[in-house]
Amino acid sequence: MSAEATNPVSEAGATGPDAPGRRRARPRIDLRRLGRAALLGATAGPAVRDRLPDAIGHVAEAHRAHHPDADLAVLRRAYVLAESSHRGQFRKSGEPYITHPLAVTLILAELGAETTTLTASLLHDTVEDTEVTLDQVRAEFGDEVAYLVDGVTKLEKVDYGAAAEPETFRKMLVATGSDVRVMSIKLADRLHNMRTLGVMRPEKQARIAKVTRDVLIPLAERLGVQALKTELEDLVFAILHPEEYETTRALIAANPDAPDALAAIADQVSGVLREAGIGAEVLVRPRHFVSVHRVRRKRGELRGSDFGRILVLVAEDADCYAVLGELHTCFTPVISEFKDFIAAPKFNLYQSLHTAVAAPDGAVAEVLIRTHRMHRVAEAGVVALGNPYAAAPDGPEAGEGGEGGEPGEGTESAGDGERVDPTRPGWLSRLLDWQQSTPDPDTFWSSLRADLAQDQEITVFRTDGGATTAISLPAGATCVDAAYAQHGEAAHGCLGARVNGRLAPLSTVLHDGDTVQLLLAQDAASGPSPEWLDHARTPAARIAITGWLQAHPEAAKAPAAAPRPPASVTADRRSGTRLRAELPDGPEGSGGAGAGAGTGAAAVRPAGCCTPVPPDEITGFVVRGGAVTVHRTGCATVDTMRRLGRTPVTVHWGDTAECRVTLVAESFGRPGLLADLTEAIAAEGAAVVSATVAPPSEQRVRHTYTLQLPDAAGLPALMKAMRDVPGVYDVGRARHPASPEL
Repeated sequence: MSAEATNPVSEAGATGPDAPGRRRARPRIDLRRLGRAALLGATAGPAVRDRLPDAIGHVAEAHRAHHPDADLAVLRRAYVLAESSHRGQFRKSGEPYITHPLAVTLILAELGAETTTLTASLLHDTVEDTEVTLDQVRAEFGDEVAYLVDGVTKLEKVDYGAAAEPETFRKMLVATGSDVRVMSIKLADRLHNMRTLGVMRPEKQARIAKVTRDVLIPLAERLGVQALKTELEDLVFAILHPEEYETTRALIAANPDAPDALAAIADQVSGVLREAGIGAEVLVRPRHFVSVHRVRRKRGELRGSDFGRILVLVAEDADCYAVLGELHTCFTPVISEFKDFIAAPKFNLYQSLHTAVAAPDGAVAEVLIRTHRMHRVAEAGVVALGNPYAAAPDGPEAGEGGEGGEPGEGTESAGDGERVDPTRPGWLSRLLDWQQSTPDPDTFWSSLRADLAQDQEITVFRTDGGATTAISLPAGATCVDAAYAQHGEAAHGCLGARVNGRLAPLSTVLHDGDTVQLLLAQDAASGPSPEWLDHARTPAARIAITGWLQAHPEAAKAPAAAPRPPASVTADRRSGTRLRAELPDGPEGSGGAGAGAGTGAAAVRPAGCCTPVPPDEITGFVVRGGAVTVHRTGCATVDTMRRLGRTPVTVHWGDTAECRVTLVAESFGRPGLLADLTEAIAAEGAAVVSATVAPPSEQRVRHTYTLQLPDAAGLPALMKAMRDVPGVYDVGRARHPASPEL
């Protein structure tokens, strides 16, 4: 579709009412309707090939509808330069090339872009395709316009070869990180190119459509520019899925009266709100092709109300909930369809209430409820925010009507001296971080597509002492992703995490609102295992892990998490702990007094289930053979023995301070952990009687040690020393669920 085909005089339509207090200009162009008309084969009149009457006037008129006080002199100057520099150039469709920058600029003007963006849009191909230089643009229009033009200028294939396309997108994304308006121009540019793609060879159409599907449509979604995203989806749908597109097209054409079904429900909604005294505008909003296709796959046969949705526009946020209450009271609500994106906005700025109601005849209508301002942002996304560096106007309509200051005013600078767009979303910051680690164009291109395929986002909170830091991650991210998002390459030494206060393996999938505490090793030599790649969802994590494994091939070959048989170390030492038992008279207790468990009599012995040591409170029970087993008073076996009717025996500690104890150390697996634990035990003067290492499970390892201590008073210090070993997160006394000895 050429710029003339989008002439507002012949294709005027309204997207909805203007906000209260806003000047009403000429009827607004409905980009959705223009796109649908193009797909259905409608034309807006023959193209004018030799001249463009009032071309810049159409842009100026559209611009003034959003910005009544805009200075149009700069737009006229930009048009003169663009028209003169592109003179003699033609598009493959045969139209003068100037139709393209004009059409792109008109698209942005209809979305409400401010003057600087429109100026750069008119000039966006001059540096790339004409003799105009970037210095000329800067001298004539300033640094802001020059930055935007440079951001969307492609890299030459002569210089970059096959890497030109991925490196061009890398350049644009980096520029977008400093000024999101760069990507707004690129999206409008791609939309007009997709509208006129029919003159290309089929294979080239498919290639461009795939890049649009994989990269630009997700970017439009993330930037909240729904008006561009939905039309791009339809155009891509027609090229990549022609049969399904034709089926959908025929279905829409066969139901010309479908809007009437929704109009009847909309009239009922209007009546309900009018009686309730709620000022609102109720509109019927047709679905675009891809939306109809998705609904048909989900529901099967479609009713008239399935071809669109009802849009309710109100003045204030509170009115949205008032409308919702009236609808749910006067109609039968479909509760499963309710979503509140006002209280919890989407990561792309989108806010709205979604619900569905059933009319008396059984027809179900989906309803969107939002304010006028929410509607503008829902349609135009970041374009509606205007110049990110302009001082924000006061009041609820901030960002509207202002034209921004001179280049450089109000800009923020990063630590390296480069400016940082204050509206930069979290996903873009992550993307800019990981792309620095991918100099290879192919790796960057594949990682970019994978990253953009994740179209939902969550926020988790990292606790660090008393501070809490929010981390934005794609939905489905794990603790591995959180570690690399927060710590970068230092996350190589991550040993585990606590999620919502509970220990969790690094493979744990995080959910919106989770609290994460990451546990890092102090050993700089620690590194990730190959299994981490199975749990990493973000390119930042995958690139960092892959880089470390390539630099340490010996670690990549070692099956760190492979099960291995239990290893044991034993020593033939007898416990020196002195226990004495006062036995009752009778068959079980004949002998009167017990002997110390270290004298060879074996009359009294510590129970293996709780391994009591001084100064634990203890009790004993006589078992087969006349021996006495001693338990801590809190041991579960004590309750079991009492229920069995066994009489406890009074026992007490002897004079010696020496004791034997079994400790269990819970840890995250890493090389050298067993040696470090053994060294810590030896440093506290304890001797290892036996040690057992269980096979790893989800990167966690359990070490069980039976130790001989020269003094039971040193047990707390020993346990602390073991906990201080990197990778160990808990040390406790053994509590075996053993059956009681009878």
